[in-house]
Amino acid sequence: MSIKGSKKLYIGLFVVVILLGIVVARSGILPTTQMNKAPQAVVVKAMQVVTRDTPISREFVGQVKAKSEVKIMSKVAGNVVAKMVNGGDTVYKGQPLFQIDNKQYRSAINSARAALLKSQATLNNTQKDLERYRKLADLKGISQQTLDSYISQAEEEAATVEVSRATLQQAIEDEQDTLIVSPVDGRIDVNDVSLGYYVAAGSTTMATVSTINPVWVQFSMSETEYLNFIQKGNGSLPASFKDHLNLVLSDGTEYPLIGRVEQIDRGISDTTGTITIKARFDNPQNYLLPGMFARVVAQETVRQGALLIPQKAVKEVLDNTFVMIVTDANKAESRQVKLGDRIGDMWLVEEGLSGTDRVVVDGIDKVKQGNDVQITMIQPDAQTPAKL
Repeated sequence: MSIKGSKKLYIGLFVVVILLGIVVARSGILPTTQMNKAPQAVVVKAMQVVTRDTPISREFVGQVKAKSEVKIMSKVAGNVVAKMVNGGDTVYKGQPLFQIDNKQYRSAINSARAALLKSQATLNNTQKDLERYRKLADLKGISQQTLDSYISQAEEEAATVEVSRATLQQAIEDEQDTLIVSPVDGRIDVNDVSLGYYVAAGSTTMATVSTINPVWVQFSMSETEYLNFIQKGNGSLPASFKDHLNLVLSDGTEYPLIGRVEQIDRGISDTTGTITIKARFDNPQNYLLPGMFARVVAQETVRQGALLIPQKAVKEVLDNTFVMIVTDANKAESRQVKLGDRIGDMWLVEEGLSGTDRVVVDGIDKVKQGNDVQITMIQPDAQTPAKL
């Protein structure tokens, strides 16, 4: 056979094989590899929408403030010769803080006491003379004018005695005022004066003492929030708000004692549009310090049968919020929802879900609309898997 004939034979056989393969493939006689496999179910974790009566709270940013901040000033001038406390110490009402040099004030006491004794002695002599002149006047031995003159002199010297007595009392008080004591219970700041510092009477701030039990927590609320509370309280803040405030500190811990509203500002601020409120919190352990920031939590109402879902089940797209629910056929379905308040790590759902819905809480980023899903149910409180 020639080379040309061999090529034609090979080509013919190749075409026959291809045609035979097509026929067999279409007939289904031989198994074929599936080119398009059915999509695999996406493994996710889901949770039943929680239905329960839920307290609705409002949170406000607050700051701890001392109920009183007293600037310690001396009534007398002089150099500080002793300090009985250190900056930052807790002090008590009447506790000695500083001692001002009192030598000149002791000298003033001695001088005033001597002046008093002298004026009393002069008055005693004049009073004895007056008694004698009264007897002479009764016997017509002296004129009435002379008697009146001695009476006036005795009265003048009695007044001098009173002036001397007042001067002595002032000198004693000045000497006592050289010992500076705390006017209140509280904590002294660290910017106190040092030993040897000269203190001017009535103008030098020696230290500041802040009261720390109880304390105020000051916060503000908007005009709209204030009107909302006032309407619920029929013209005043409701007792559930006013007498039951919780405090959450900056580290997330809850302060154990309850606070109560003590002061409400006279009006809405022109600059911020808010009203300032001060709540009293007892602070027996001196745990709260002026300047601390905390969240004031006030209960507004209790929502009956509220629907709750975890925060991590929610996705935001262009200011809209969505969740992925699992249908009865175990398929993923995107659902737009309207959310309300944040309750711990949960969202309150206003619209879009029912209590029978199951929402994806883990794996939401890998599941798409219409996907088959294989779910493991999660308990809302225990956060542990539960078998279907």
